[in-house]
This record gives sequence, structure tokens and C-alpha cells, in this order.
Amino acid sequence: MRTNAIVSRDEWLAARKALLAKEKEMTRALDRLRAERRALPWVKVEKRYVFDTPAGSATLADLFDGRSQLAVYHFMLAPGSEHICDGCAFLADHVDAARMHFEHADLSFAAVSRAPLAQIERVKARMGWRFRWASSGGGDFHRDFGVSFTPEQVAGGDVGYNHGTSPYAAEDLHGASVFAKAENGDVFHTYSTYARGAELLSGAFNWLDLAPKGRNEARIMDWVRLHDEYDAVPREAAAGCGCDNT
Repeated sequence: MRTNAIVSRDEWLAARKALLAKEKEMTRALDRLRAERRALPWVKVEKRYVFDTPAGSATLADLFDGRSQLAVYHFMLAPGSEHICDGCAFLADHVDAARMHFEHADLSFAAVSRAPLAQIERVKARMGWRFRWASSGGGDFHRDFGVSFTPEQVAGGDVGYNHGTSPYAAEDLHGASVFAKAENGDVFHTYSTYARGAELLSGAFNWLDLAPKGRNEARIMDWVRLHDEYDAVPREAAAGCGCDNT
């Protein structure tokens, strides 16, 4: 581990206060950005999406679970594949402890994957997650919300991921979408974020970013693996999420 300049406490405090001024400026800028996000226009969801859940078939409106807001995480789990996306799993590890808080603030959560429900349930049991995780099956949900693409689209290269700003191509990619439901039952799409936009959902990044080594990575998330593999897989063998885009 490299050592930074070693200074007196007074010199450190002066440097820290200079950085604090920039941090406060960034916090105020983020507040303005969050306000703009909340003010985005909405799109009415006209299509009827149906998901497989352990409790049976559920519509998108059902996933709100009595609340007026819903966050959906598009979890990369493809039908028939044994691969569990380590980046998606890393984010999913943050959900259960936080849910009691944001559910109390009128926000429900569901993960959705293209994999069949039986495959999802096996992964969920292995990882010990309790949040709702539904299968979109052969429906259009993932394609319509920009996280699933045909082999032909992938072969063509840039699939238009991340609102066309990230030239990354794969049949399944990750993201998060937010929906609102009106009192009359109408559902609206209010926001989606992809690629590194989902970092804001991962508290572990924020802790690491406070430390001298930061995220200590050669490429984005090359240190991350499934939480039950940290003792079994050497760090140098970790593949990372592969989504090294902005």
C-alpha cells in the first residue's frame, strides 16, 4: 500500500477543509440533480406485463404490493444458464436490510429476470435473499425496458444500451426501473438507470470510496464475486461484472 504525504495535524485539517468545501458543493449539486430526476415526465404503461412468482401469476401493478411506488431491478439471469452475475448479486446483497426502510416510505421492490422461476428460486435459496424476485418468462418486459437483446442485435454490436450511450452488447444486461401507480390503478414508468448508474444503489462502494485504496481494482468490480465465494476463489481469479462502461 502506497503512503501519501505525511503532514502535521494542522496541515491535514487545512487540506481536509478544502476538500470538504468541494464535497459540500457536490452534495448541493446532487440535491439539484435528484430534484430534476423527480421532476422527469412520466410514461403510462399501456402493455399488460405478467410475471411468474412463487404466489402465482402477477401483473406489474401487483408487484406494487399495496404501495404507490415500485423499484424493479433487472437482474441478469438468463434461462438455462448457470452463470450468476456477480455485479447483480453484489447489488442484491444490499436490498434486504434496506427494504424495511424504503418500504415504510412507500416504495416496493422486486427483482425480475428472464430465467424461469425454478431457476430463480435456486439462486435465491443459495444466496439467502428474501426480496421478491419474479420471472418475466417469455414476455417483453426486459426487451421493452432496454436490458434484453436478441442474438442478432448482439452480433450487430452496439444494441443501444443505456439509452444509446453505452456501446456494450450482450443478450442480458442490468438496470433498474422505477414505476408509480395512480389511485385509479394506472401505472407509469418514471425512471430507468443502467450501467454505472446503478452504483448509487450499492452502499459498499461508498464505504470503499472513503478509504485510501478506494475500490482497489484494475477494472470495474474485478474484485467482486458472489458472497459465498470470497473464501473459495482467489482474488486474482475474480472476473468482475464485465460492465466496464459509464
